[in-house]
Amino acid sequence: MTAPHDSAASPLPCARFIKEIGRGPNGARALSAEDTFELYRAMLEARVSDVELGAILIAYRLKGESADELSAMLAAAQASFEPVHVQDAAFRPVSIPSYNGARKQPNLVPLLALLLAREGVPVLVHGVERDPGRVTSAEIFSALSIAPSKSHDAIEDMLAERRVAFAPIDALAPRIARLLALRGVLGVRNSTHTLVKILQPFAPAGLRLVNYTHPPYRDSLAQLFRDHPDAARGGALLARGTEGEAVADTRRQVQVDWLHDGMCDTLIEPERSSSDAPPVALPESRDAATTAAWTDAVLRGEVPVPDALARQVDTIVRIARIAP
Repeated sequence: MTAPHDSAASPLPCARFIKEIGRGPNGARALSAEDTFELYRAMLEARVSDVELGAILIAYRLKGESADELSAMLAAAQASFEPVHVQDAAFRPVSIPSYNGARKQPNLVPLLALLLAREGVPVLVHGVERDPGRVTSAEIFSALSIAPSKSHDAIEDMLAERRVAFAPIDALAPRIARLLALRGVLGVRNSTHTLVKILQPFAPAGLRLVNYTHPPYRDSLAQLFRDHPDAARGGALLARGTEGEAVADTRRQVQVDWLHDGMCDTLIEPERSSSDAPPVALPESRDAATTAAWTDAVLRGEVPVPDALARQVDTIVRIARIAP
């Protein structure tokens, strides 16, 4: 699914695409995989006018992406940045997207990443550094003296030295970051917010943690990984997120599925929360400094790892381990 080389410099007229996808949720039609790839590639390369770009983003916001369209967009997105290379004989690297942050509950993504790194698993957390009204993983990592890796070389060096790195999306994939930032202009998320949560940052492919908020997205993501082998490379652990983050919910056990090789294996069954269950020890506040101090206490063994998070760590370690 490639476009001619000389197309990379020329503007792409988009009226024919908008005519198909811009008819509203009931009248819109999906584009072919080839057209979707061409369109999203041009968007990444800034070859689409501002007016057309806004129309396309809002059209997809209303219509939604089919699995075929999402796969084609992902292929274009993957081709737009240099993948991260990790040399590890024991574990495949794991990527954790972190684009939502904490709003009501503490953000435990940094703790998840550090627990995995302690087990020997290389972990790349990628996301945004700031989000007004939310506590981002980047802010908590910084409070733990883990600075953002601002270049491709810095990302790889950090993974080699400490087995955990936080990569701002504008350092990992600048073209993708530009489209992501349009939320600040348009006021709503766009297709790119879905793509960054399923991005494969590694070559060779690593294991991705993929989360969803609304149940219908589970089915569409499962279909994407089942029907599109290129999108599924490396496999993915799919679960309902915690405030949009791919970390276990300490209040309840959610279902965790392993999507790989065209199959879907349920690794953890959902459990109803019990009113008799003892309260989980969590940070007293969700701010970055308090969450970082609590995270450090957990890593030192002074505070127990929440059960749901411990199960998540054990599951990821098992799936990421490279068979001898």
